[in-house]
Amino acid sequence: MLTSLQNPLIKQIRKLHTAKGRRNYQQFILEGTHLIEAACMANYPIEVVCYTSNWQAQHPDLWQFVTQQANRVESVDERVLNTMTTTVHPEGIIAVASRLSKDFDTAIFSDNNSTNKDNSTQLYLALETIQDPGNLGTIIRTAAAAGVEGLLISDDSVDLDHPKVLRASVGAWFNLPMKVSSDLATELKAAQQQGIQIVATLPTATQLYWEFNFQQPTIIVLGNEGAGLSQALIDLTNQQVKVPLSGGVESLNVGICAALILYEAQRQNYCHSGES
Repeated sequence: MLTSLQNPLIKQIRKLHTAKGRRNYQQFILEGTHLIEAACMANYPIEVVCYTSNWQAQHPDLWQFVTQQANRVESVDERVLNTMTTTVHPEGIIAVASRLSKDFDTAIFSDNNSTNKDNSTQLYLALETIQDPGNLGTIIRTAAAAGVEGLLISDDSVDLDHPKVLRASVGAWFNLPMKVSSDLATELKAAQQQGIQIVATLPTATQLYWEFNFQQPTIIVLGNEGAGLSQALIDLTNQQVKVPLSGGVESLNVGICAALILYEAQRQNYCHSGES
């Protein structure tokens, strides 16, 4: 059992709380039973798992599963585990995973290469300069639930593997193809050339989001929580839509906006396919 706060492994895991540490080590942390179980179910490679004896006693089956998945497994006392986590009330387990290229190839934008298995309309999401990790995690969770095939995010956004992003995604992080883009505009132009429509959400748009036809391959573009979309992305979109707001309300949370539009697209697809 590891009991010293000076243990090199413990020190390294604490460094993964920061963007610099995750970048330097090319690793990130997974906190909590549900998130680690989701990683195991997705066969995501886990480097290290640290757990308390109380957690092991409460989750014997998952403990067996985790020990088979991880390259290194360490029992730690609760005081040590508390220093490794970013949560106020840790559950007794934390894992370290390697950063992989969580990616989807641009060729996925082609009908012939779609991963879509049920003939539903291809739907993608592009995010520009999203800063709040809770918002991003919520969007990832919603996108996975709504059947989005892939998510593009600009590289000036919060880290995809920020601890709060992972927790807010509630395990959906492992089920959604995602790509960090250094040039979102170029990637969207490439998608347009393959016949995919780009629709932006803007408060100044005249068309309501439920009036838009999502029954063709579509990328929905959402912008920064405060500044919205850059003019460069607005200029290349095919259409713009808005979510109507009552007087005195300036904007919606970007996660709520994403949910409304994604589920309208899903509703249209279900109606078109004859499902109820």
